[in-house]
Amino acid sequence: QVQLVESGGGLVQAGGSLRLSCAASGRTFSNYVVGWFRQAPGKEHEFVAAINWSGGSTDYADSLKGRFIISRDNAKNTVYLQMSSLKPEDTAGYYCATGIANWTWRTRSGVYAFWGQGTQVTVSS
Repeated sequence: QVQLVESGGGLVQAGGSLRLSCAASGRTFSNYVVGWFRQAPGKEHEFVAAINWSGGSTDYADSLKGRFIISRDNAKNTVYLQMSSLKPEDTAGYYCATGIANWTWRTRSGVYAFWGQGTQVTVSS
């Protein structure tokens, strides 16, 4: 089992920045892909970003490229999501997930085995 805890969410004005953290405990997740997803009220989970086990490969939703950066520190068992130039439409609960080793599946929320409880990001206009 891997336990994930997200932090760093909050209320920010449009154009601002936030850095989310996803800290893992239990079994190490250094061999796994880690993904970030977000979910707005009444909507499905939306892929945000993913990073492979070494940090050498990253992927982003097309609409977020250039504004969000995912990184990981396996020594600290932590993955980060740096978000900048935030927009009101970025408002959502943000969740990290892990438990898959196959990079091909990175955008598919249904295949991730372990999820955090989420952290709320609210962007005001």
